[in-house]
Amino acid sequence: MKTPKELKVKPIKNGTVIDHISANNALKVLKILGLPRPETGLTLAMNVHSSQMGSKDIVKIEGRELASREVDEIALIAPQATINIIRNYEIVGKGKVTLLDEINSILTCSNPNCITNTNEPVETRFIVLNKEPLILRCHYCERIMDQSDVETQFK
Repeated sequence: MKTPKELKVKPIKNGTVIDHISANNALKVLKILGLPRPETGLTLAMNVHSSQMGSKDIVKIEGRELASREVDEIALIAPQATINIIRNYEIVGKGKVTLLDEINSILTCSNPNCITNTNEPVETRFIVLNKEPLILRCHYCERIMDQSDVETQFK
């Protein structure tokens, strides 16, 4: 009987690996990062078995390290994600995303009458009331937003 060949994803020389993305959220992470782009090598694995999470998604981005704002945005969609920085095929930095206590200038308020949705030069500001499940409150109009609202309100 033949042993099945194991398929492996090619390691990247330089770039970022985002691991432990909750299952079926990798495409949302790509949207946050403005990917895919023709000049960026990208590997995407969805619904991969995970002993910790049951199943998870993984994104590998060649030749790019994430900005802190991008990591903050990913934390809204994938609060358990880990970010690995790869240089010369080695992990040189590893960390978990952390959801901030206050989210500024990343989301739009879902209340059309909020001052942040007018022509006033006011940056959006949300207070994190609960991290799991995610619940935010607009600083200005006090509109409460949950995870499903957040996923549709990125600027």
